Amino acid sequence: MKSYMIGLDYGTGGGKACIIDENADVLAYSFREYLIYTDKPGWSEHDADYYWTLAQDVIKECLEKSKIAPEQIRGIGISSAQPCLVMIDREGNPINRAYNLMDRRAVSQVEWLREHVGVDKIFEINGNRIEDYPTMVNLMWEKENRPEDYKRIWKTITIDGFVRFKMTGETAMSYSHGGFWGVAYDIRKKEFNKELMDKLGIDMELMPKLYPCEEIIGKVTEEASRELGLVPGIPVCAGQVDCNAGFVGGGAIMPGDVQINLGTCGVMGVVNDSREFTDLVCNDAYTTNSCNDFISIAVVLTGGQVLRYLRDNFCQMEQETAKLMSDMDVYDIMNKEAEKVPAGSEGLIVLPYLAGERTVLWDAKARGTIFGLSTRHTKGHLIRAFMEGVAYALYDNYRLMLEKGIKANAPIILNEGGAKSRLWRRIITDVFNVPTAFVENRVGAPYGDAILAGVSAGVWKDFSIAKEKVNYIDYMEPDKKAHEMYMEYFKIYHRLYGHLKEDFSDLYEIVKRYEK
Repeated sequence: MKSYMIGLDYGTGGGKACIIDENADVLAYSFREYLIYTDKPGWSEHDADYYWTLAQDVIKECLEKSKIAPEQIRGIGISSAQPCLVMIDREGNPINRAYNLMDRRAVSQVEWLREHVGVDKIFEINGNRIEDYPTMVNLMWEKENRPEDYKRIWKTITIDGFVRFKMTGETAMSYSHGGFWGVAYDIRKKEFNKELMDKLGIDMELMPKLYPCEEIIGKVTEEASRELGLVPGIPVCAGQVDCNAGFVGGGAIMPGDVQINLGTCGVMGVVNDSREFTDLVCNDAYTTNSCNDFISIAVVLTGGQVLRYLRDNFCQMEQETAKLMSDMDVYDIMNKEAEKVPAGSEGLIVLPYLAGERTVLWDAKARGTIFGLSTRHTKGHLIRAFMEGVAYALYDNYRLMLEKGIKANAPIILNEGGAKSRLWRRIITDVFNVPTAFVENRVGAPYGDAILAGVSAGVWKDFSIAKEKVNYIDYMEPDKKAHEMYMEYFKIYHRLYGHLKEDFSDLYEIVKRYEK
């Protein structure tokens, strides 16, 4: 009997699944968007119950599209965007909505940690900065602000951990999630530091069990199989962070491999085998050898999200037009508008910090800024300027990583979401002044999850299949003149944040003071 694997990924803006065969070919794909709740400034949440509903919908759709019998599924791999937090009671029901990675409410908790624990101590243990607002600070916020709800918590888990729990009854988390859990997670020892947990006043019993990414943590239960349209007993592995899944799916398995995923976040990862970390970026155990290897990750918090923001708020006409067309979606139409605009957007510069910024600024109070707006500028200018702003933010990370001695291979591989835009790939190529290539016929993170499931189930002995199967297309060489011009714009982009940093902080305090 042939073997098939399911990959399931939860991003910030939606969830998706795919089925691949033993040749690592994609047979089916399904996607669903979900709502992002922003009830108060700095808050960003999902309906946790919908994660399971989505799993049922996309898995059933993939089974129907592929015509695969459920008995033929050999394994399931799941990932989710980090940091995130789902709190469940003893019956396994979510307590309040789930936190997603754009949530920045725990400002005072971060300040407490900075004063009472110290950034150096936290970085020494976790290999990451507290300014990333890791999962642990949101748990601290819950304890201080909703103490009665906090008392009801049985386990704290990630988004993929919640879905894995619904599938297997086990509360598990992979090593690859630990860095984003943050604060008290020891990234080298791969365990929670009890001394620091005690200082935080958080019971170790609330923490999930920890496993290597490829380890089987449980099997699909009878009840879950009925709800998912599967059969009982399918192995489910510990999973991985969504960016890792995207990198694996794009064939990034060797030290120095660089990949950019333009999903909700703009995420750039560089694979490395060093245990020495820089505090400029996020650091995380890497899927292909989660006990020993790591990945340095730069994160632009609102990467592809900037185009979703423009789509939802300013592109109603484009949405209506897309409904009438069979060969173009709304993003294709938006791209067409941006393509009419020359490089540099004729003096329009955007700081794309719509929900604060992670690397390298580490500033939850930063906000989006449009600079240089004139009567000359159109919607197309704005779309292109947002694309260029994300490219500048990613480049800022890249140049500083190189300065810190992190090895980076070429070409840079572009994958997922916004990377489908040839215009955006051209912008990134010229800003970085590095050759790029695009991953052909892949479906992003769920493909990497399905590869992980196959390795976990013994279908493949290692992750080399990901590199063997990948096909890179549309190689681009940078345009020297365009790069030189972009660097002039980048200097202004870089200075703008320095000029506005204090104002961002003051604005945050005013908004908070008058918050309802």
